[in-house]
Amino acid sequence: MIDVTEPQVWVLIGVFATAIFGMLTWQTISFNRALKATIDGLAARIDGRFAAVDAKLDGLDRDVQALTRHVFGTDPR
Repeated sequence: MIDVTEPQVWVLIGVFATAIFGMLTWQTISFNRALKATIDGLAARIDGRFAAVDAKLDGLDRDVQALTRHVFGTDPR
């Protein structure tokens, strides 16, 4: 039986600990990149939808102003 005091045991423990720490680091970095890409894509979609709603509201505001001028007789026509 090999004792825990043997240098080979400590080398193997160090190698396995380093390997696990390296894999954990790689997974964390990979997950963060994927999460950032997803959030950036979602932000772009939300910005696009807000721009579309703003355009519709501008059109609606223009229509309401025209109707108000027509109803209250301030229409230059």
